[in-house]
Amino acid sequence: MARKKTKARSARPVVPSAPRVALAPLGALAAGFSLAGAALAQQAPAEEPRQAGELPVITVKGQSETEAKETYRATRSGIGKGNQALRDIPQSMTVHTERLMDDRNLDDFRDVLRTTSGVTFQAGETGEEDVRLRGFSLFQAGDIYVDGIRDAALQERDTFNMDRIEVLKGSASMLFGRGSTGGVVNQVTKQPFLMDQHEVEATVGSGKEYRLTGDFNLKTGDEAALRINAMYHDADKWGAREHKKGIAPTYRFGIGTQNEFSIGLYHMEFDNRPLYNHPWVLDNGKLKETLPAKNFYGLANDHNRGKATYGTLSHIFRFEEGGELKTTLRHGHYERDLLASVIRGGGQNLTLDDYRNPDQVLTRTRKGRIGETDVTYLGSVYSRDGIEWLGLTHNVIAGVEWLHEDAKRNNNTFTGQQLTLPTTTVGTPNDGATYPNTGSREMNEFDARTISVFGQDLVELTPTVKLLAGLRYDHFKYDYKAVTGNSPGDFGRTDALWSHRIGLLYQPNDWSSYHVSYGTSFNTSGDTYALSAANEHIKPEESRNFEVGGKFDLFDNRLFVGASLFYTEKHRERNTDPDTAEVLLSGKRHAAGLDVDIAGRITPQWEAFFSYTWIPEARIDKNANGKAQPGQTGAQVEGDRPGLTPKHMASLWTTYRVMPQLRLGAGLNYRGKQNPEGARHVTADAFTTLDLMAEYTINENLSLKFNVNNATDELYADTLYRGFYAPGAPRTYQLSLKATF
Repeated sequence: MARKKTKARSARPVVPSAPRVALAPLGALAAGFSLAGAALAQQAPAEEPRQAGELPVITVKGQSETEAKETYRATRSGIGKGNQALRDIPQSMTVHTERLMDDRNLDDFRDVLRTTSGVTFQAGETGEEDVRLRGFSLFQAGDIYVDGIRDAALQERDTFNMDRIEVLKGSASMLFGRGSTGGVVNQVTKQPFLMDQHEVEATVGSGKEYRLTGDFNLKTGDEAALRINAMYHDADKWGAREHKKGIAPTYRFGIGTQNEFSIGLYHMEFDNRPLYNHPWVLDNGKLKETLPAKNFYGLANDHNRGKATYGTLSHIFRFEEGGELKTTLRHGHYERDLLASVIRGGGQNLTLDDYRNPDQVLTRTRKGRIGETDVTYLGSVYSRDGIEWLGLTHNVIAGVEWLHEDAKRNNNTFTGQQLTLPTTTVGTPNDGATYPNTGSREMNEFDARTISVFGQDLVELTPTVKLLAGLRYDHFKYDYKAVTGNSPGDFGRTDALWSHRIGLLYQPNDWSSYHVSYGTSFNTSGDTYALSAANEHIKPEESRNFEVGGKFDLFDNRLFVGASLFYTEKHRERNTDPDTAEVLLSGKRHAAGLDVDIAGRITPQWEAFFSYTWIPEARIDKNANGKAQPGQTGAQVEGDRPGLTPKHMASLWTTYRVMPQLRLGAGLNYRGKQNPEGARHVTADAFTTLDLMAEYTINENLSLKFNVNNATDELYADTLYRGFYAPGAPRTYQLSLKATF
């Protein structure tokens, strides 16, 4: 019997309310967008002719399946558990589409985050490596997702299987559970569609880089397709080796019918050699970079190796009355083994001149970290639009989720060992020296089970006004067995937590949307897969986010513009009492500012992406250590600006087709001055990097692209720790040949 085909409805959510930041600037901004947008929305440019070498936009069952390959502008997202238009999400959001990542050669996941405003990086030290969003932890809190499902922390990630990467800013525990104080990052994987279409790209570059990717989509039936993405990457990087390979097949059948199924597998292996750090010199508190960015002074047997493997099964049942129920099962296994060398200057009070001396001695010390993680997820989400009840139209999303995390960790495999590693000199980078790995293989064990129930309703109060309300309950039980470190023992805790979001949307026309929103989030003591006697009895930290903003679709929906004012506050933060060493929920900090995002086509030939965050006010409001004393160094205290929170961050990228076969591009990345976490007396200077691109279309199937990254060879501190930094990448060149067929 033939399966009945039904039209899939998309759930349209919204978010929070009631901000505490000044509204006047946004009012002026919104008014400006409204006046300009009214003109721009009514003066749509002529339909752009498809250029040679560009793939046509494919529409399957009424939905564009290759949109991310064709434009910088995303139109819809599943980050809110359903499938909604970006204008219906009342929170700031930055989206990197596949086309944008391909134009900029953003092959590594961290490179995508580097071109997202509001994001900063903490260098590694016995497991403290982290990424911050608006100054709040992102990696350590586990706020990285794949297709809306929590991904294991601290692993290597590549973009070869990504359709787009979405960065949702602000508290979102109602959607994702624990974490999300500063926001979340969602990686959206490529899905099969009903057409034969293939793409192969080969890249060679500086540092003996060789990269090959393939994206093969095969229509296997009227309602079925197979898509296989594969990647091989190898680069010497002057000693800081990168070697990884991956494959991701997905088979989808029953596409667009009442019962749709998908089965997918992802596997990636990596065997890298990390450039862990460079030492700094301080000049009146200013951090001065010391060594050339490409110079690797670690040992030849340093490594960062591991693998990530997960399989996903999903089923969508579409009800005849219009709703749909999506059930997803995923299990993943992740491994990571880090062995690195910390580089320091040999001697006291070294100067920049000392580091310019090729005979200056550099010392090495060992850092090691190992971990294994198994994550199992099972969840069902029901969504339905257009429910008529009590005279109003309701768009409903509800679901239940179960998550099991089984993690083993040793964040410092050399604890207690006194080692004498071979030294090197400034003039002999990558000298080939080795030292045996004597690190412990013992691991602490963490086991957590979470059951979650959530629901939200987007109510259409009038044709132009919508109200969103959402509520989530999480039951989080976790146990920890510590066998390494200074506090061995068995620890455990159970938390029952409620999260909510509420928002109001005003949409006077089809190209503008204004919102106010409020949302909450929480961070448990076990977010980093560890517990101790000090924090075992501590309740979760609590945070909230207020936002007011607007989103605009201009130039006949070709260009997206979004702007919002935000106030993010962690009002119950863990602090350690300096007298008793007791952990207390006595801390408080906040960040307030403006987000601006622009993406899409300004003219048929001119594309642009702009991501900007301004945080004029960020402060530690309460701290157990009190206020700073004159000349005090060390960790930030009450009244200080939090570490890793610059005032200004921006990323700009634009391309222009100067002739039918030639497209030129350029971009700037800017990060303002900032302090390392834990070093209030140190300031890293602001920096700007310049990227360039030229693409030549040979014919409708072949194109050649040349990229120059960090074209001015800027030397800057990309990641910071309280005692060292890691440099950003030096100037590099890449030449890519792409074939589509």
